[in-house]
Amino acid sequence: MESNLTGKQKRYLRSLGNTIEHRHLLGKGEIDEGFYESLDKALEAHELIKVGLLQSCELPIEEVAEKICDRLHCELAQTIGRVLLLYRESEKHKTIELPR
Repeated sequence: MESNLTGKQKRYLRSLGNTIEHRHLLGKGEIDEGFYESLDKALEAHELIKVGLLQSCELPIEEVAEKICDRLHCELAQTIGRVLLLYRESEKHKTIELPR
């Protein structure tokens, strides 16, 4: 999974991610359409979201990150333990200005 974000941009997004409390949680089983739709809407509205994997989730975090990023055309800014920080520029609600 190749990232288009520079190191500077990832650091900036990680700093913004520190303030995000709400997480979209993935539990047991595969990622279903409803979960993808929920993440897609959240990315459009907020641009930067956290996805947490519950202990009951048997999928490796790398596999989950790859599936979500490929499907939703978003970028992985950070992985901490069982939490992903995902970014995608919003088409209608752009609020994050990435450094160059």
